[in-house]
Amino acid sequence: MPDSSKGPTTTQHRLCAFPINDLQRCFPEGATLAGVELCPVPSSKRIRLNRVPDTFLTAEWKHILMLNYAVDPFVLASFVPYGTELDFFEGRTYISLIGFEFNRTRLLGFRVPFHQSFEEVNVRFYVRRGEKRGVVFIRELVPKRAVAAIARWAFNEKYLRVPMTHRIETRPDGDIAKAEFAWRFGLERFVMKAETEGASFLAATGSESKFITEHYWGYAAQKDGGSLEYEVQHPQWRVWKTKQASFTGDAAGLYGVEIARILARDPDSAFLANGSAVTVSKGTRIT
Repeated sequence: MPDSSKGPTTTQHRLCAFPINDLQRCFPEGATLAGVELCPVPSSKRIRLNRVPDTFLTAEWKHILMLNYAVDPFVLASFVPYGTELDFFEGRTYISLIGFEFNRTRLLGFRVPFHQSFEEVNVRFYVRRGEKRGVVFIRELVPKRAVAAIARWAFNEKYLRVPMTHRIETRPDGDIAKAEFAWRFGLERFVMKAETEGASFLAATGSESKFITEHYWGYAAQKDGGSLEYEVQHPQWRVWKTKQASFTGDAAGLYGVEIARILARDPDSAFLANGSAVTVSKGTRIT
């Protein structure tokens, strides 16, 4: 098995499915994309699509498992990007361990071969910028090396490629009964899973489930001290409560000792959301 901790530099990937100029306009000036070769597509072979100019990515997110932990705000202080502040629910700050499926993924309106369906697991927390409520990612994991490389290049997000699997069980009525996401980093195996109870519902205004699921902006700290803001559009999701949820694995190597210590305890709450189509915009600099 390749050493997943070494990132995208050991394998070269060719992304030739879309015009190179469209891709380059999304990234910071002077950025380089280690491990991914961008192949210019002759104008005669380019596919013309009606694309929203500010859209970076579209996809379907499905089976979104959310394990939530109340934390001391001091733990998150060093992660807060410029121009944002921590968001609170009933006086508490939260981090969430999130696992979900990416499907029908398009980058700049184009399908990238072999990169349309995959899992993602991330650890995130919640911020606001004025009236905008958003999330910040501490670490994001995907099984596709090129996806991780492009996300680091475009947004300076903390992506890693690791081997991943997932398992979804349904009831006879079609509702989700169980969800599980598993991955490896080095020699360590990690599993997050939950079992639902009751029928799905739309989160009520002022509820914890609405706070967790409805932050529609993303913020990423940049190497020069600024930050990047991008919008994530999706309809309201239906959610299930869980009767049991857990995470196993020594996460210090992925998230640091403090975050690993938080994830080692039982989550304060857990939800499963059905998901939907999503649209992620290109980033805007905050300086």
